[in-house]
Amino acid sequence: MFNVNNKFALDESNPLATGGYNQYHANTTLADHTLKAIARPNNDTLYGVAMVDVTEQPVIMQFPAFDSNYVSLMVTAYDHYVNIPMSVSQGDFSEPANILFYSERTPGYDGAPIEGIDQVFEVSGDFISAALRVMPHMVEPDRLAANQAAITSVSLKTLPEFLDKQSAVTASSPLDVTTNPLSLEEDKARFPNFGSDFEIFEQRFVEVMQFVVNHTTFDANDAADQALLKALAPLGVKPGNIFDAKDAAAIDGVALRKAAQRFATSSLAKIGDAQFVANNLDDIFLPKGEISPELLALLSVVGPIGVPAQEALYPQLITEDKQVMNAMNDYEIVMTADELPPAKAFWSLTLYDLENGFFIPNEQKKYSVGENAGYKLDENGGIRIVVSAERPEDVPVENWLPIQRGDIDMNTQMRLYIPDLDKYENWSTPTVRRIK
Repeated sequence: MFNVNNKFALDESNPLATGGYNQYHANTTLADHTLKAIARPNNDTLYGVAMVDVTEQPVIMQFPAFDSNYVSLMVTAYDHYVNIPMSVSQGDFSEPANILFYSERTPGYDGAPIEGIDQVFEVSGDFISAALRVMPHMVEPDRLAANQAAITSVSLKTLPEFLDKQSAVTASSPLDVTTNPLSLEEDKARFPNFGSDFEIFEQRFVEVMQFVVNHTTFDANDAADQALLKALAPLGVKPGNIFDAKDAAAIDGVALRKAAQRFATSSLAKIGDAQFVANNLDDIFLPKGEISPELLALLSVVGPIGVPAQEALYPQLITEDKQVMNAMNDYEIVMTADELPPAKAFWSLTLYDLENGFFIPNEQKKYSVGENAGYKLDENGGIRIVVSAERPEDVPVENWLPIQRGDIDMNTQMRLYIPDLDKYENWSTPTVRRIK
């Protein structure tokens, strides 16, 4: 998550980058194949991303009301745990609201209630992503326009800015009413260099981990927290220490990178195991104390951030012959009306390259099938989705996922937003069949 969060804050090549911390960026169209800052992004909601720094002051995120069947706010720090402090499923976003973020290291604030703040949320890290997902209702022009306007009107303010008057901050208060936004280069200079995960493992693992532990809250009673600190201690990585390259522990970076690559390979293989996916689908993307370290590590490879089961489910589709999908072949997914996913908000099916988890580039910019990216049910209410290099004449363009011929392994992932968990228990994930 060090790489993920910093790429969303500081990477100018990322189309969703905010341009620094304590900045917000919203997209009013669905993501496309240029988004490569994270594995397996969605192509069915609008994203609004706030990158928040609470090292000096509490930060307030302000929301308007939305007219959408699905809106959620996902908050994630470097520790990779997922929190959903606000969601339509929890009764939020029908009215304007303000949420305040702070950590145990934020000076001058202890979590006390403040007039005008609807929710105070203590985060586990000093640098967090607060990601808004909004169902745009692409086929309803008025709702689409309203949601595009709403997501772009979200704002960030420091607590002094929110209080909006000098008298609210006394001379003895450590909160400074003035803010001096850093340039992007100045912001970058505060952090170790980010990059690919494997690059970090090989070249600057100790430096990055020292920075991470210095900006993360550790629970003395949390076994995973204490196990991590114990593992890092022999490297001299402890909360409060200052990294010095001259004195840093020497590690075999090449060997560490190879170990990470082996783990990545085994993790990707697991998402092709139907039984493994079924057994763990309800146990991913959870807060601290509710997810195993093993699943947390696996998610760092296959797709680091998503929302928990009550918000969305992410079933992986398996091929009929149990072989990995490959772009040398064409495939189809067929569902009758009774076999459609049991989603209360909406569902989608997205195609990715298996190795990186990126959308597969194509001239049509078609990466998923669903209510927002486009789909067309047949006269009986069912659907046939085709993954192919050429669109069959009898397949609507909305139901076609284009590929380029080549030896590229692929996988498909469904998303069920606000799933009907009772119906899901008896629902069968559709099978991918190779077209011969």
